[in-house]
Amino acid sequence: MKVIDLDTWNRKQHYNHFSGLVDSSFAVTIPFDVTKAYQFSKHNKISFFAKYLHDCMKAINEVENLKYRIIDDKIVAYDIIHASPTLARKDNSFGFSFIEFDENLNVFIENYEAEKERIQNSTDLFPPNNGIDCVYCSAMPWLNFIAHKEPFSGEDNSVPKVAFSKAEKVNDKLIMNVAINVNHALVDGYHIGVFSDKFQFFLNA
Repeated sequence: MKVIDLDTWNRKQHYNHFSGLVDSSFAVTIPFDVTKAYQFSKHNKISFFAKYLHDCMKAINEVENLKYRIIDDKIVAYDIIHASPTLARKDNSFGFSFIEFDENLNVFIENYEAEKERIQNSTDLFPPNNGIDCVYCSAMPWLNFIAHKEPFSGEDNSVPKVAFSKAEKVNDKLIMNVAINVNHALVDGYHIGVFSDKFQFFLNA
């Protein structure tokens, strides 16, 4: 983890401007072609969710600004960003998880399965490890949304939030809408564009 020198940062004025707003977040919803990722998961008999979540986290970790967080009025950059998705229980409730990211898909799936097992055997809402070196994620495979709004606590929140919709067939492709909500004091549309390109690349790999 390193501290960003605000005085030499080329986004200093942007940071100061957006930090002064009541709500400094912005969100977009992007359609992704998940056809190959779905085929890969079925062929290899692995979780489709774990596959596309891993691809998403690989993309997140390649965009510097998505690794920035605000701590005690300082901007810090984490070396690695992990996943914190909501995972469902059999009673249709859910728990927040913390899945350690690893470039290796098999290791990441092991981490995912361990968190899934913990949540199934617990009534706790929050995970034991509850840091902000993560991205909050929600999968909603029951509906194909085209827009999405995250809860706003009124407090500064620099952790990006990602939501995944139901994947639906469009012509010969499987399309999934993905909403991403970020703090505009740290992240611009350009960075979301880079994330989008990288996420699609990994989904196709």
